[in-house]
Amino acid sequence: MKNSIKLSALFLLLSAGIFTSAAANAKGHTEKAKDVITVSSLKHDRGVAVMISKNEASKSYVTIFDQANNILMEDFLPSKVEVEKGYVLTNLDNGDYKFEIKSNDQMVTKTVHVYDEDNKKRFFFID
Repeated sequence: MKNSIKLSALFLLLSAGIFTSAAANAKGHTEKAKDVITVSSLKHDRGVAVMISKNEASKSYVTIFDQANNILMEDFLPSKVEVEKGYVLTNLDNGDYKFEIKSNDQMVTKTVHVYDEDNKKRFFFID
């Protein structure tokens, strides 16, 4: 009887130790939240708006490519936690353009189709 009580107490002690070490390890491995990148239309449909919400101030940039995958523009954004910038498309030729937005380990790619309608430049997102 004494052995079974000792074994039960030992089992209880070991299981409590395993539980507390597992809880400590779970707290130590918290995953860092990712940046949020949003791409939308500017007011009056004249271009593209890029908004980035970061967890910490860090570098991010926007690269615009033409249909032949040539870099038309590379724009390094301010190292702030909240960044918002617009890109007016009215001077671009008709065609498809790829916007690549990078911030930390996040990358968002959007393709924009630019065309003429009613003597105005218009665009829509392909993806």
